[in-house]
Amino acid sequence: MRATVRATESRTQWEIEKAAIAAAWYKNLSETSNKTFMPLYGCKKRYLVLMGGGGSGKSIFAGRKILERASSEPGHRILVCRKVDKTIRESCFEQLKRQALTHYGNETAKIPMGKSSDMYIKFKNGSEIIFSGLDNVEKLKSIYAVTGIWIEEATELSESDFNQLDIRLREKTSYYQQIILSFNPISLLHWLKNKFFDPATPDPRAKTHHSTYKDNRFLSEDAIQTLEAYKDTDPYYYMVYCLGKWGVTGTSVFDNMALTKRLQENIKPGRVGMFEYKDSGSALKDRSFYDNPDGFIRIYEEPKERRPYVIGGDTAGEGSDCFTAQVIDNTTGKQVAVMRHKFDEDLYAKQIYCLGMYYNTALIAPETNFSTYPVMELERLRYPKIYVRQTIDDYTHKIKHSYGFSTNSKTRPVIIANLIKAIREDPTLVCDDVTINEMLTFVRNENFRPEAIDGAHDDTVMALAIAHYVRPQQEYIEAPPQNGQTKWTKDMLEDYENASEELREYLIKRWGQPKR
Repeated sequence: MRATVRATESRTQWEIEKAAIAAAWYKNLSETSNKTFMPLYGCKKRYLVLMGGGGSGKSIFAGRKILERASSEPGHRILVCRKVDKTIRESCFEQLKRQALTHYGNETAKIPMGKSSDMYIKFKNGSEIIFSGLDNVEKLKSIYAVTGIWIEEATELSESDFNQLDIRLREKTSYYQQIILSFNPISLLHWLKNKFFDPATPDPRAKTHHSTYKDNRFLSEDAIQTLEAYKDTDPYYYMVYCLGKWGVTGTSVFDNMALTKRLQENIKPGRVGMFEYKDSGSALKDRSFYDNPDGFIRIYEEPKERRPYVIGGDTAGEGSDCFTAQVIDNTTGKQVAVMRHKFDEDLYAKQIYCLGMYYNTALIAPETNFSTYPVMELERLRYPKIYVRQTIDDYTHKIKHSYGFSTNSKTRPVIIANLIKAIREDPTLVCDDVTINEMLTFVRNENFRPEAIDGAHDDTVMALAIAHYVRPQQEYIEAPPQNGQTKWTKDMLEDYENASEELREYLIKRWGQPKR
């Protein structure tokens, strides 16, 4: 009986001591952590997605959580990574060294301190934290038995990079496995947004969290004043960088405030679909627009009778994985339709042919940088209105005329500057959300060259820039109503002579019977 009493008293004493230790642990953690992150220490979901503005403390929390797990759960092998290997030492590794020495000094076994030393943190319980960049392929191959991952600046990664890390987290362990992603939000088209924030049915394995500098009670007053100063000096930067809203922190070449406002109008296309036709081998007959929610053509404004239109095309090549076309009303300069898809070149040419015919035989200007095939296909189908550029013959050194638009070191700055001016003067010229998002991620790099940020695309931007640039080769005003015979211009007669039988019928319907 006495033994039982003593055992009970001993167990009770042990439970009291255990509770006291837990209380002391929690008190220390709460005193050294921000309140907004405290519930996340207990989050066991596979994906812990930390989105926030600058100075929010999200990276400090991520580091603290993996240190907490490594020090208290024996046998962990946690990977900390960024896209580029050389950025890790001065960011993640230095941060975790400081945190480990401050909060877990007694539990650590070894932390290399040299500037050129290997990067790792070992604990007395057998756990370790290792560091690697995703550009260091050979080092990544040697990484095995990973039980947890922290991805810092996750927006630097492509979705395929993330997938490669995700499949590495498969080691059998008695502990829950988790990937922590921390980042400042950038492009509204980023895969992170599409994967974790936008789905109608969110992934139940994911926990998302948003924080700002206002959640960080350890931030100095000077740092707070610096961040809040952007409210007046650069409201858009304040919204994106300080408040952690989706946007771009780079120097966008377009008016990002005006475009963000335009984007928030949430303009939807009137029709979405693609063209159907019968290919006779030499002509596309029975053309019609087929409505399909999964289609690649978005129509915002139907063609108006006798209205002139222009189409700019960007073919897939460097910096792009899609064929695109932008249709603008040449009278107003307004964007009326967009096509964007991964095509074979012949199918792209046929869709853009149909799109051009649909919009009153629009002037089509396909880019010819990476392939002339779409232009050749349009010629074969006898499309009557293809943009003509002047070039110098390499053999005769005389001026010659070639179909299609060539984007090069001379024309690229000109067409981009022209589009910047058009959008600055009237942001309502553009309405398509994909185009606007690409504009928001179209920034000046360190050499001041306008280009898409890493991980973003510029194909719809370039197609729109081409469309605006070639407008002078198309009429600006509506064609007058046609009654009976009309005197055709030389160009109109030439278009008629080169057209197929079906196209001739269309031209007569549009222009009237020719008066010779």
